[in-house]
Amino acid sequence: MLEILQILESMYPNSKTALNHSSPFQLLVATILSAQCTDERVNEITKELFPAFPTPHHLAQASFEEVASYIRSAGLWRSKASNLIGTAKILVEKYGGEVPRTREDLEALPGVGRKTANVVLANAFGIPAIAVDTHVFRVANRLGLSTASTPLQTEQQLMEVIPQEKWIDAHHWLIRHGRALCKARQPLCNQCPLQSRCRHYQNMQNKRN
Repeated sequence: MLEILQILESMYPNSKTALNHSSPFQLLVATILSAQCTDERVNEITKELFPAFPTPHHLAQASFEEVASYIRSAGLWRSKASNLIGTAKILVEKYGGEVPRTREDLEALPGVGRKTANVVLANAFGIPAIAVDTHVFRVANRLGLSTASTPLQTEQQLMEVIPQEKWIDAHHWLIRHGRALCKARQPLCNQCPLQSRCRHYQNMQNKRN
């Protein structure tokens, strides 16, 4: 496991979230939008959305139609528009316009699940957390870092085997690896420096033999 982490770190140094943001609020908005939507698409949307609604106060006062007009190219845009406005109102009314720093408070916001909460905790506040998206789930289980059948189980298993000080970085390494080589349909195993340590690759080789 430590060798796998060392190799991933050497492959993807200085990794960070691909979602463009300049504040915890902007990261929260971008992460809510990222459900069933690519980071590239989210960044295109927020390029116009953030200047229009720069703070929770601005977004809380917006109408559904106003927000929807900026995010229609995102999947599930109707529910996301409602969730963004609802979240902004809670931030203003309950937290003085600030984003809360606990998972419990974050998950109580409309449109915020455990993954989104972990992304905000880790990337906005530097609080150790492992957000399990489709890339992390797939890569962790292929490599053998996890043997889980759900994202929550994967998160719990990764937290057990990865040192806490590496949680945030490991999350980014696994995402980067999933996008670059360990793709969902056609993983580029022959190009992967981890093949000799990868459970999925070894299983495939055993089947061929």
